[in-house]
Amino acid sequence: MVSDGLVATVVLLSVTLSLPCFLYGAYYIIETDPVTWDVLMHHLKFVTTGLVLTTVPMVFWMIPRLPDQLGGLSAVHAMLGLQAYALLAFGGTGIVRIFRAKREHDLYNEYDEELLLDEIGDETFSHWRSRLRIGVFGYVIFWLLAYLVGIARYALRYVA
Repeated sequence: MVSDGLVATVVLLSVTLSLPCFLYGAYYIIETDPVTWDVLMHHLKFVTTGLVLTTVPMVFWMIPRLPDQLGGLSAVHAMLGLQAYALLAFGGTGIVRIFRAKREHDLYNEYDEELLLDEIGDETFSHWRSRLRIGVFGYVIFWLLAYLVGIARYALRYVA
């Protein structure tokens, strides 16, 4: 059977590889104007890859082991990770509304520079854009904190 240390190392590498995916996806969507369908799909390829590299090890290795280890740094690590995913879900509620409004006005294919994003939605559209920003930034902050605690746990358990 595979040792716990080897699996932990693979998990650490997988989660570490997700960070460049997140960073490039964020950079690409921020720096590319206008956001067409191709730009959105390119962005989502990297973000989805990052999410898979983080979520698969969490679901299949971290969560099943948590009840046996819950306490100290593992509790902090789990709480930070839970907060990250909660904020991702919070941001997701905003992106659904933004996506729908942009699709209804065909802004992913026929971008109109004269049309402001706040004009295409209802009176709460700026609220949904704020939810998206809060969710994304919150996810990144809590993901980074959970990652740092995870590195500390790895170092204390498998290196020290």
